[in-house]
Amino acid sequence: MAQFVFESDLHGLLKLDTPIPNAPLARWQRKAKESNASVAGPGPSPANTSTTGLSPMKPANRSHSTSKTPSKTPGESELGLEQTIPMCRKKSKYGRRPAWLNSEILARLKHKKAAYKKWKIGLMTREEYKSIAQACRSEIRKAKSHLELQLAGDVRSNKKGFFRYVSNKKKDWTAKECINVTRALFSSPCTIREMAALNVSLQLWDIQQQKRLRNMTSHSSRVGSLSWNSYILSSGARTGHIHHHDVRVAEHHVATLAGHTQEVCGLKWSPDGRYLASGGNDNLVNVWPCAQGDSGDFAPVQTFTQHQGAVKAVAWCPWQSNVLATGGGTSDRHIRIWNVCSGTCLNAVDAHSQVCSILWSTNYKEFISGHGFAHNQLVVWKYPTMAKVTELKGHTARVLNLTMSPDGSIVASAAADETLRLWRCFEMDPVKKKEKAGSAKSSIIHQGIR
Repeated sequence: MAQFVFESDLHGLLKLDTPIPNAPLARWQRKAKESNASVAGPGPSPANTSTTGLSPMKPANRSHSTSKTPSKTPGESELGLEQTIPMCRKKSKYGRRPAWLNSEILARLKHKKAAYKKWKIGLMTREEYKSIAQACRSEIRKAKSHLELQLAGDVRSNKKGFFRYVSNKKKDWTAKECINVTRALFSSPCTIREMAALNVSLQLWDIQQQKRLRNMTSHSSRVGSLSWNSYILSSGARTGHIHHHDVRVAEHHVATLAGHTQEVCGLKWSPDGRYLASGGNDNLVNVWPCAQGDSGDFAPVQTFTQHQGAVKAVAWCPWQSNVLATGGGTSDRHIRIWNVCSGTCLNAVDAHSQVCSILWSTNYKEFISGHGFAHNQLVVWKYPTMAKVTELKGHTARVLNLTMSPDGSIVASAAADETLRLWRCFEMDPVKKKEKAGSAKSSIIHQGIR
């Protein structure tokens, strides 16, 4: 008997075209019933009662604004997110535009539209149109991220006012749904990533007291390079902007340098403080002056475009203030020596490896370079012949940074293999060291007598 019951149940499951009993109505069926109920009128007719399921005392054609809000589908929640974005006060013939759509982005969109038309008729290549479209999309993402950060600040500082604003944007939502929309707005993976990127700060620490002295915020994305020039701290960010911070004053952000289209990977002030060299992920090397130009803006005095990869390694010669050494990434692998006054390339050498950092010696006319793919080694070079002196191997991942001891004899290398290694590569001869110390003392005495 049980076998026949099982067979009958299986036979019933295989009938896919039969209606499912006690199943919820489809969306088109619900809409058809609602439209029939609104056409039938508020009378307590039996048909009206049977189609809507309401009691005869309550009208069937209630407005949607006074009814209970149904559960939100993904499409409706996205619509809610759009309706919570602030709009501009001015209204054009097309309506109010979003607050993130400023005049600069509007001009970029028009430029993109014109470029699209040119590409369609063959007046522009696909690569040119693609670069214009990518630049436009990146600006839109930045504007939206800044707006979301402002909204997040409003939520933290004035929750009631923000939720009141959201409820005014769509009055048929309840307060609980406004909270859900706000939670959806600020908890999506993309938004969390952008919020984390926007919450960027520079921190000054007293290493002896192990105490943070100051927290400075100005960038909208991660900071990848720093360099000091007296009381000015320069920082390069992923947006391609370089900010100057005067750590003596409250309003620390004193200048912005815009010369890169991608992330600033390397940043270094010259020893005399006259020039700032910056290397970017856009394969450019810019040399900036310490003072503003006649127009009041900062403009690079030199721009070098010979590198074919990202430029992270930037270092100034300690005994020639106008000589700059730069190193290219995996697609370039070259070390180039520049004269920033004339703008000429003095020398270039193929390192056969990704160049991540460069450090000049103060004791010898040599410099050391740290590399990544494919050998992860350190190389000591003679200057100006660019002859290879020796290779130092030990790291198993790319060398991220190099620094030198105060006496100039030991180099410390930090790599992505999470190790810190000390190399005795510029030790001086004891006799020469004594002679140098004696000459230094005599010069000090001579200066003191004067």
